[in-house]
Amino acid sequence: MDYLTDLKAILHSKRVNIYYLEKCRVMQKDGRVLFFTEEKVEKQYWNIPIANTTCILLGTGTSITQAAVRMLASAGVLIGFSGSGGTPLIAASEVEWLSPQSEYRPTEYIQGWMKFWFDDEKRLAAAKQVQQFRITYMQQVWSKDRDLKNEGFNVEDPDIAKALERFSSKIADSDSVQNLLLIEAQLTKSLYKIAANRTKQKDFVRQHDSVDDANAFLNHGNYLAYGLAATTLWVLGIPHGFAVLHGKTRRGALVFDVADLVKDTLILPWAFICAKEGATEQEFRQQCLQNFTQHKTLDFMFDCVKTISQGDAAS
Repeated sequence: MDYLTDLKAILHSKRVNIYYLEKCRVMQKDGRVLFFTEEKVEKQYWNIPIANTTCILLGTGTSITQAAVRMLASAGVLIGFSGSGGTPLIAASEVEWLSPQSEYRPTEYIQGWMKFWFDDEKRLAAAKQVQQFRITYMQQVWSKDRDLKNEGFNVEDPDIAKALERFSSKIADSDSVQNLLLIEAQLTKSLYKIAANRTKQKDFVRQHDSVDDANAFLNHGNYLAYGLAATTLWVLGIPHGFAVLHGKTRRGALVFDVADLVKDTLILPWAFICAKEGATEQEFRQQCLQNFTQHKTLDFMFDCVKTISQGDAAS
């Protein structure tokens, strides 16, 4: 098998690795991509299995060689430059991601996306479908995840069921993107309140620049979800600028639309749970990555975007 072809043998929807690196150097050596740290006595090297990796976040104190970037691009791995803990993303590219260049990605999905995107009503229908997918995913995951149930996150609980039911009915009645954004914000606010009550965190306020653990974990976890969303869109060949919901406020906002499919389901509750338990940033990150694999998050994102682009949502 051709070597470069072999690097892409694992579909992105089936890859399990996301890396956040800091205070290290990423390089190519002997046909592999490695990162190493400078210890007092010697350098320590670790291999990155790039064929099974979706994206890499490079945090503070990192550098990367051109040869390493070339190999990562050959394997279809996205690279993001970020601040400490993975936030904020700061690279100067499409949404803050350095996309591997390829002329052989599929065109059918962007063609399908363009068939409805210029029509306001069909674009609104697609935005509604994103939100319905979001609710469905939460109901599926929270109804079967034992760990979440043990922490009090069960879709059958009256407050959660009521919040989702109210949101679902308002989605159907929304007549504009602005109205949909408003009710989306109301749902997330309700879920913050529910999560804070479940984990006994009083007076929680969502602030992106706050230093408390819950807010920091929310920031970190959301950027992991953005990485999955960016990977999904790149593989399917849909540019990030063709958003259906957030496009009026953010450049390249389709990444944020797709990430919305899973953020409230997998990031939000665990940010509060890990904050309550005093988890480290690395422990929270590992929990998120485990959840992505367990609940087939990338598969779900791919299926949703494909469904919308094929016209099932916007017809």
